Amino acid sequence: MTQSTAAQASPPDPAPLPYDEIGGTPAVRALVERFYDLMERDPRFAQLRAIHAPDLTPMRDSLTGFLTAWLGGPRDWFTQHPGTCIMSAHRQIGFGAVETRQWTQAMAQALTDTGVDEALAEKMNAAFSRMGQAMQGD
Repeated sequence: MTQSTAAQASPPDPAPLPYDEIGGTPAVRALVERFYDLMERDPRFAQLRAIHAPDLTPMRDSLTGFLTAWLGGPRDWFTQHPGTCIMSAHRQIGFGAVETRQWTQAMAQALTDTGVDEALAEKMNAAFSRMGQAMQGD
């Protein structure tokens, strides 16, 4: 086999996972921390904050685990929460149109503030928009 034939026979390198593109679990954690910090401190997100428990620590940990797995990283969150549907859980806590808008805006701001690559942030924002719509209870 010639060198060019061998190169043609090799499968192309797989595209990097979003988890790797964002910078792994530390970057996901930073994104989640910024998101919840915005939700707690910025009055633009007051209605979103109001539907959550007073202590956001468990939510910070859970969202970090969920996004880590969702982006293609370790799937521990799904192993620890078998059968859990994030969209259904949010519908049950009264996630409506206002909360959806605030959630997507806070996530978009957190992506910008944590320096996520613009192309990746655009893809994530599009996905978050779809997720937000699926989380609405009304």
